[in-house]
Amino acid sequence: MAVRAIRGAVQLDSDERTHMLASVAELVSTILERNALAVDDLISIVFTATPDLHSEFPAVGARDIGITDVPLLCAQEIDVAGAMPRVIRILAHAETERRKADVQHVYLRGAVALRKDIAQ
Repeated sequence: MAVRAIRGAVQLDSDERTHMLASVAELVSTILERNALAVDDLISIVFTATPDLHSEFPAVGARDIGITDVPLLCAQEIDVAGAMPRVIRILAHAETERRKADVQHVYLRGAVALRKDIAQ
């Protein structure tokens, strides 16, 4: 069994708590689904949020869907001029039999533009 890093991001329409939590839940659930992972396969998840998001910690969205015994960390994304606004990024570490080339990275809504090379 290998440890793999899985990337993803979602752009929010607005900085509203319920919208953020639903968007994070969608992003995490999609990552699990596309990579055939169970919550028990997760080792840790790091979330970053752009500086314009402050209505809630993104990790709360993961906790709301039952990810309660996995270490989660939230941080602020670097404030780069001209960067895409209202984005939550994720870096999940998981145990899986998948090869690196078979890992499905997930970019939702406007965040697809961030990594067209690896977005699924």
